Amino acid sequence: MTATSSSPVSEDSSTKPAGNHKRALRTATIISTFGGLLFGYDTGVINGALPYMQEDLGLTPLTEGLVTSSLLFGAAFGALFGGRLADRSGRRKIIMVLAMIFLVGTLACTFAPNTEVMILARFVLGLAVGGASVTVPVYLAEVSPSARRGRIVTQNELMIVTGQLLAFVFNAYLGNTFGEAGGIWRWMLVIATLPAIALWIGMNFMPESPRWLASMGSFGETLSVLQRLRSQEEARKEFEEVKAMAVEDYKAKMGSWKDLSIPWLRRIFVVGIGLAVIQQITGVNSIMYYGTQILAQSGFGREAALTANIANGIISVLATFVGIWLLGKVGRRRMLITGQIGTTSALLLIGMFSLVLPEGTTRGFVILALTVTFLAFQQGAISPVTWLMLSEIFPLKMRGLGMGASAFVLWIVNFLVGFGFPQLLAAIGLSNTFFVFAVLGVGAILFAARYIPETKDKSLEDLELHFKGLAGTR
Repeated sequence: MTATSSSPVSEDSSTKPAGNHKRALRTATIISTFGGLLFGYDTGVINGALPYMQEDLGLTPLTEGLVTSSLLFGAAFGALFGGRLADRSGRRKIIMVLAMIFLVGTLACTFAPNTEVMILARFVLGLAVGGASVTVPVYLAEVSPSARRGRIVTQNELMIVTGQLLAFVFNAYLGNTFGEAGGIWRWMLVIATLPAIALWIGMNFMPESPRWLASMGSFGETLSVLQRLRSQEEARKEFEEVKAMAVEDYKAKMGSWKDLSIPWLRRIFVVGIGLAVIQQITGVNSIMYYGTQILAQSGFGREAALTANIANGIISVLATFVGIWLLGKVGRRRMLITGQIGTTSALLLIGMFSLVLPEGTTRGFVILALTVTFLAFQQGAISPVTWLMLSEIFPLKMRGLGMGASAFVLWIVNFLVGFGFPQLLAAIGLSNTFFVFAVLGVGAILFAARYIPETKDKSLEDLELHFKGLAGTR
């Protein structure tokens, strides 16, 4: 294997060693996670915009589900192809491309004249959301030292829920201040252009993933990036590990679907797909997308529901802070199972109280308290662990393929929840809908207890060796 003569960062200063490696790592983390902020804002903004779209665009339960879920359908394909493209062209370059798609998709949604154009524009925006959901965690995992990888990767989850909170706050402000004005939902959507521009500009100055550079044979640039992001001693030690594993993976060639015939790779793939499914079948996004409507049906008025929904966003952010702290103290597997038990219990209680309490303000506050409890477990345990484990369990040569396929399944399940929820609500009512999610939650608990491994305190290279050894004992 010979070193390549060019790469996305070979002609600028982005790979030159910097004196303050901690600041360089922190800056790379903040800038790249603007992709997570956009992910969160674009998935959360529909929560408050939808009631106003219903009036302006004349949405039915079917078209309401299509407008919401078209983004999720696009995200599935963005995730599937984004991972492969990031393997071929580099994490940094693909994040920059995604920033442009975020910008174009947001503007198309903002100026959509009818439902058909809105559905298409949301699909395009979804391509960026799905691509970011794969590429940003992988980029963060590959620039992070193993001891800090958990906290750094889950900062993307923090930015996702921060984006959702910002969407809820802007929705409430615009709805309560200008709610009688026509087209207020367009102002809710267009705000997302600002972080899209910031992401594109910022990534121009960020380094490429050192592990991707090594996989391309650019070992000189690999060492240079590591020296920028680590102390000199740490950079040299990690460089030797990355180089050795990159050479081994290069000899085995780039991963493909044929590699699933290898038992240990197939095991990892099944774990990744399972993680994706159990993160979504909790029904979390029924609350993130339709929270305002759930609260309105529970007893709040439309504008009051917009304001009350901010509580869901606030608890999501606070819980994610707790989750980041817990990742340094508690095993990933234990956090995941605890979170699944908590969310399933909350779903069961939502179904019960919405059944026995009469519609009114009291029921509204009870349901709000339970959705907040649900999100505390979801965002404090399940979501950060899911995205972190997906970014770290796959070997280098299959990281883009495995992460992309897992995220594809995640977004397809998300799409089914987003599309089906308003129709389930209309067909069987609020309580029975949440009973369905509670039953699915029990299945998620059983899967996690049986199949999910522990990955805490292992380098990405150690994890690869661990799974190989695990397969060898069977």
